[in-house]
Amino acid sequence: MLSEVLLVSAPGKVILHGEHAVVHGKVALAVALNLRTFLRLQPHSNGKVGLNLPNIGIKQAWDMARLQLLDTSFLEQGDVTAPTPEQVGKLKEVAGLREDCADDHERLAVLAFLYLYLSICRKQRALPSLDITVWSELPPGAGLGSSAAYSVCLAAALLAACKEIPNPLKDGEPTSRWTSEDLELINKWAFQGEQVIHGNPSGVDNAVSTWGGALRYQQGKISSLKRPPALKILLTNTKVPRSTKALVAGVRKRLLKFPEIVGPLLASIEAVALECERVLGEMAVALAPEHYLVLEELIDMNQHHLNALGVGHASLDRLCQVTMAHGLHSKLTGGGGGGCAITLLRPDLERPEVEATKQALTGCGFDCWETSIGAPGVSVHSATSLDAAVQQALDGL
Repeated sequence: MLSEVLLVSAPGKVILHGEHAVVHGKVALAVALNLRTFLRLQPHSNGKVGLNLPNIGIKQAWDMARLQLLDTSFLEQGDVTAPTPEQVGKLKEVAGLREDCADDHERLAVLAFLYLYLSICRKQRALPSLDITVWSELPPGAGLGSSAAYSVCLAAALLAACKEIPNPLKDGEPTSRWTSEDLELINKWAFQGEQVIHGNPSGVDNAVSTWGGALRYQQGKISSLKRPPALKILLTNTKVPRSTKALVAGVRKRLLKFPEIVGPLLASIEAVALECERVLGEMAVALAPEHYLVLEELIDMNQHHLNALGVGHASLDRLCQVTMAHGLHSKLTGGGGGGCAITLLRPDLERPEVEATKQALTGCGFDCWETSIGAPGVSVHSATSLDAAVQQALDGL
């Protein structure tokens, strides 16, 4: 069992191109978002295992002696396989969730933690006594992969704590990453956490959070793109609630009603994704200013396509108008119908222009972050490499 504090982080994700078309077998590009979830694992010997999630107001602890006496044979697996409904049902009994812990996000976050903790650590002679605090820059429920980043951080930290994978951080290094083989194991376990939370996820979110960079997804097949440069963006949350399920159903209905119109639209969205993939590949080899102009054109075309599919919203139209007034190009990311959008920031942009755009977007009542895409995946950090705000949050403040 690990004896020192472990600090881990993992990124969120955005869909760059291919929303909705991916549901119909087309290619989508997902990229790691450099808004991250951070985890602090503190081993101790007080006979308890604690979980602290300050973002959603969870602070819970379980007595190790009680957990040790539990029959965890229901978690027995020859390989990392999907948790069954029966396993999840027994976990709910183990969790002993407080009556005031009624929110689904809270319940599922606790269940995912217990599933991964008991499953990964059950091979140990004794379950380890530890405290885990997780804090995130990602807003939950915004389609940015916050639950996947949580599951990836948990899987990486618990596997390292139980010596299933080594801690790759060397003395004097601020940050380090695991080998491809170790990342495969982290991703497998993180997918189990995602299944506890979401039931039947695609696996894209946890894969992006594990490997970082950019991934291509089509009909269940996931492959990494040659690492593109980290592209600076504005990420804007319109804060308009929406149902991805209803939006997907709406596109399917429109496809059935107008197959000769919507079918080519979906094919064109895929063509945008493939052209973007080609340009990102060129940028990974030799960056040129004209690449950004092509990316802007692709963003505009895809946004118009998504509007034609019926997944736009007045708030997104307003967002695109505001950024276009500043010479910037935006598109929705995710389900649409509100939610979030990304705006590409060219390297030649003057600082006052970026600040004016951010101010205009917040003036519309939106939340806005200046960040980047193509970020590194799950990483381990030295204590001195994290800024004060993150350290405070991880200390449970």
